[in-house]
Amino acid sequence: VQENVLQRVLQLPVVSSTCETLQRKYSSTKESHPLMASVCEVYERGVQGAGALAMWGMEPVVRRLEPQCESAVAVANNLACRGLDHLEEKIPALQYPVDK
Repeated sequence: VQENVLQRVLQLPVVSSTCETLQRKYSSTKESHPLMASVCEVYERGVQGAGALAMWGMEPVVRRLEPQCESAVAVANNLACRGLDHLEEKIPALQYPVDK
């Protein structure tokens, strides 16, 4: 099974703890401020709609290009994983949560 660089980055303690902190802050802000909650909900629906529209529009292109792009994506992912290996070796702080 080939490693996925995005999954690896998201599993780094510094990244995962930052994401968790941001999610908690976002949720608590929405709970504390009703006006902000309604603005956030409108924004969230807009982002979801735009994402769905983009996926729908790109699907034929992706399907057509997929065979040619698959190997290029694999090569780029492999290079990115090696770069991440190097960063993890050189920057040990990536292995600690933000509060440490």
